[in-house]
This record gives sequence, structure tokens and C-alpha cells, in this order.
Amino acid sequence: MEAEIHEADLREAHATLQSMLIPGESILALAVQRRLFALSHRRVMVAATSGRLLGISRGVIGGFTPVDLRWQDLKNVQIKAGVFGSDLTVTGLAQPDLASGGDVLTLTFDGLRKDKAQAVYRICQAQEQAWREKRRLRELEELRAKSGGFQAATANRQSAEPDGADEADPLERLQRAKELLEKGLISDSEYETVKARIVGQM
Repeated sequence: MEAEIHEADLREAHATLQSMLIPGESILALAVQRRLFALSHRRVMVAATSGRLLGISRGVIGGFTPVDLRWQDLKNVQIKAGVFGSDLTVTGLAQPDLASGGDVLTLTFDGLRKDKAQAVYRICQAQEQAWREKRRLRELEELRAKSGGFQAATANRQSAEPDGADEADPLERLQRAKELLEKGLISDSEYETVKARIVGQM
């Protein structure tokens, strides 16, 4: 348990946050709002987990309000360090099924303890960079789909769907594409494109 989780209200919030983790998910960094910034409300807690950014606040009359953002939906993260605390602002897609379009969700966590906020920020920044290229490729595929179909743009994709593959069993084609993805021979977006193409032909 982190040293800052020692007060009764924080222990309860931390326990609630822990209960929201899915199997296999773990907390990588945790930041708590400084008491100075929570004179009119209960303090906010924000955690960077292995799968998402998770925030929790407690109402004046009890109960907890959670907010979360999956890493693949993260668009931008900013931190502003003040004299007494740091403000973390995160924006992401509120409509996660598409890489482009949809509403943008903004989460702001004010007055966090500086060192803990920096730890959360570093993880957010790393996830933002990791998903930026994947999102760019997926957006290209979505644009191709909207323009009337999928095109084999790389040799890797062609190896996943060789000449004459249209006559092969769809399940075998999906299995082969999955194997190529697991071996790192094609990217996530290339696999999704091949899969959509196969499903569309079924």
C-alpha cells in the first residue's frame, strides 16, 4: 500500500478502485488530490493501470463516481505543475469503436500531488505514443473502407491473403492471418483489414 493511502476516506476510495479492476489488470501509478484543492468536495484519486486510466471521486453524501479511458482511446495528455499541485488533463475518444470520428472526452484532475501526478503522466504519455501509430494505420483502413473497399497495400498483407485465397475456407484464412499477426509479420490494422474482408465475403 502506498504511503499516502492512510486516511479512512482514501482507504475506502482505494478499495473501491481496486474492486473495479478486471482480471489481470494492475495499478501502475496512483495519484491523489491534495486536501487544499478539495475544500468543497471529497478528494479525487486517479490511477494508471495496465489497461486504462481510471479516476474516482466521492460524493458529499456518499458513493463513488468512477471515470475511465482505455489506452487505445487516448488522444492527448497534458500536465501543468503549479506551486501546490499538478493538473492532469487527458482527452480521448468517447466513441471507441472507430479510430476516427466520434465525440471527444476530456478528463481533468486538479491539484494532484506532484511526484505521483508525474508518474501517472509518464505512463499516459508512453501509451499515447504507442497507440498513435496504430490509430493512424487504423484510420487509413477506415478511410479505405468508406471509399468503397479494402486494398492490399503491403507485401505482408498480400502474404496473409495470397492469390486464390478467396476460394479457401474462411476459417482457415482467418487462422492464417491470426498466426501472421502473432508472429509479428503483419500489424494490428492489417489483420483487422484482412478479417473484415474475409467476413464481408462470407
